[in-house]
Amino acid sequence: MKFANTSQMRERRIRNALWGLFIGDALAMPAHWFYSLSNIQQYFDGGIRKYEAAPHPHPESFMVGMTYSPDVETANRLGRSYDILHEHVRFYETSYSEPTIQSSEQESEHGNPVPRLEDRFHYHHGLAAGENTLAAHLVRVLMRSVIRLGRYDPQDFLEGFIKHLTTPGKNRDPYTEIYIRRWFENYSRGFPPHACAELQRNIWSIGSHGGVLRPMVLAMLVESAYQGLGFAMEHQCLTHRSENAASALGIFVPLLNSLVNGADPIEAISAHAKPIRMPHITGEALFAAYRKHNGPGNIPKDEMWQLHVRLDDAPYEVVQFVRQYTEREVIRHVLATACYPEHGLPLLLYLIMKHDLAVEDSLLANANAGGDSVHRGMIMGMIAGAANDDLPEHLINKLLAHDELKVEIDAFVDVALRGNAI
Repeated sequence: MKFANTSQMRERRIRNALWGLFIGDALAMPAHWFYSLSNIQQYFDGGIRKYEAAPHPHPESFMVGMTYSPDVETANRLGRSYDILHEHVRFYETSYSEPTIQSSEQESEHGNPVPRLEDRFHYHHGLAAGENTLAAHLVRVLMRSVIRLGRYDPQDFLEGFIKHLTTPGKNRDPYTEIYIRRWFENYSRGFPPHACAELQRNIWSIGSHGGVLRPMVLAMLVESAYQGLGFAMEHQCLTHRSENAASALGIFVPLLNSLVNGADPIEAISAHAKPIRMPHITGEALFAAYRKHNGPGNIPKDEMWQLHVRLDDAPYEVVQFVRQYTEREVIRHVLATACYPEHGLPLLLYLIMKHDLAVEDSLLANANAGGDSVHRGMIMGMIAGAANDDLPEHLINKLLAHDELKVEIDAFVDVALRGNAI
């Protein structure tokens, strides 16, 4: 496609990045948190090739029994809503409900306790083919805030964040990430909303891919990568106080900015990958450590720190890495498919480059890699979308919320192009 001017190109690539985010989310949703590649092959008839509904049961699911313990008495006294689970409360152990499903077995891939097979509900139980997860809907909360005000306002976003999660019927997705549960626990205790985010040093899963999704979207509101990174970091800290997420944004925001502004995709990805440092521990060794301790929650704090922040010294030469390794060698073995950016960042750039920047091929490869495929897929969708002038129309049209998304994406792009949204 030929563009009349740079502004037209930027408009198209921001739009493609946003469509890519929602496509990457919906394609990956059915295999989210499948760590066993053989289970993906079995449950999806040889692998995911299109949008699929969330299957039941999820053989590796340990969502049942996850905890949520708001301070109900203090929340009631302060007039703060604390129920963020609503009809999904049956899957969680909370301070205001009784558990209905018991965990009695050990999950083999990750080491966590799980219930019997028929009670292993999918994290996104009930979501249909082409439907987006809560993480994508919270991106839409941010987008709608920006559209309504014509600019970004963190307080307005937080008000929308609280309303979306505390209003019954707003959220069809049972999977409420740990950062959300810990955020609302702090909120129930009276913390000011801007200070409710938990620390990665306290809860390791705070340092996850989810912490970079909305900040990347926000950064596209400005033409400067320098300024975009600053506002991305500010937004990240509203929900994720994480060193690893901040490091990932230091790569993703300038990369996305260069793609949106017309850089050659292969050159841009190669150049922005160089500052990345690969994790010292392999994916295979990381999962072995999780199993050894019967789940990552049982690993001592100092050991967890080393597992996730110890990196190698050499630059990440992604083109060379693509030539050197097959996907079978990389996925789970060299790089873990868990939610941590130190593994996910090099993995998703590898998959995009391995599939020659093709949006559909790379996002399907991500879905079939399993693990934290949803959040990794949303990031991949933004990068691959911004690297292409055209997207597969069938992937756009078959998103369940296509019509609403089109309105919101078009309006968000309009705000970005006006240039005064921050």
